[in-house]
Amino acid sequence: MIALKNDQLFRTKNYINGKWQAAISGKIIEVRNPFNQELVGKVPDMSIDECIEAIDAAHTAFETWSNFTAGKRAKILKKWYQLQLENVDDLAKILTIEQGKPLAEAKGEIRYGASFVEWFAEEAKRVY
Repeated sequence: MIALKNDQLFRTKNYINGKWQAAISGKIIEVRNPFNQELVGKVPDMSIDECIEAIDAAHTAFETWSNFTAGKRAKILKKWYQLQLENVDDLAKILTIEQGKPLAEAKGEIRYGASFVEWFAEEAKRVY
């Protein structure tokens, strides 16, 4: 397990339709640190049917999201942005261990990605 301030950020299941799920088959994919080949974690190797279930759940969630007001969408996106910045150190550590990139580069990448979420949060207010 990776030493994190917020251990809730490191998940080894897939989030589908509101719950964390393992593969029904029990199959997993090992994720290894490219630097030293240490086992980082194991993630579910989902079947085609499980992937379709995830896509269907995402489609349903999008319908719900589409019915939110612009202000509510903006508020949710802004909260997501803030959570990314609050957890940048842990997220960067996960990214570094999983992909092998330098920690400073990983932090920059997290912040850069978060900036798009912030932009869309502000843009969401102007859509309607």
